[in-house]
Amino acid sequence: MIADILDEAATKMAKAVEHTRAEFASVRTGRAAPALVEKLPVDYYGSEVPLQQLAGFSVPEARLLVVQPYDRGAIAAIEKALRSADLGINPSNDGQVIRLTFPPLTAERRKDFVRVVKHMAEEGRVAVRNLRRAARHDLEALEADGGIAADEAERATKELDKLTSRHVADIDTALEHKERELTEV
Repeated sequence: MIADILDEAATKMAKAVEHTRAEFASVRTGRAAPALVEKLPVDYYGSEVPLQQLAGFSVPEARLLVVQPYDRGAIAAIEKALRSADLGINPSNDGQVIRLTFPPLTAERRKDFVRVVKHMAEEGRVAVRNLRRAARHDLEALEADGGIAADEAERATKELDKLTSRHVADIDTALEHKERELTEV
């Protein structure tokens, strides 16, 4: 029972860390990256479809992202979605592909993005801590029901705290990497 609770907590914590990393990828660093636009909803023949299902992406240069629609009829809808996404980028369309040229970030904009990323990291840490709290609650309930002894519950709680620390450290490492990426000129 203890192993099941700890395994479930570890799995959920790993998912929270991956979610936080995915959110970090959606923050613009001055470099072109498909992660910035691949989840954008596009109105494709009356239904909302993520851009990654409608087009392929390539990055021929550090500041250029090329979006190649699978269906040329979707170019106008994709371009409209890119314009309304408020990325600070003006898409250019040549009838075949859409080019997104990323301008260099200003120092002020970099500071804003660092603030946003720190907030995302804190949300990830809170999610991990909430998972720890839920697992600890399960352990306490198991102990109260007489399913485990008090010393086993104590050992499991310490193991849970180690898991939590490890996952929070993973988020902190990802945050440091993203901050370095954002402040790099």
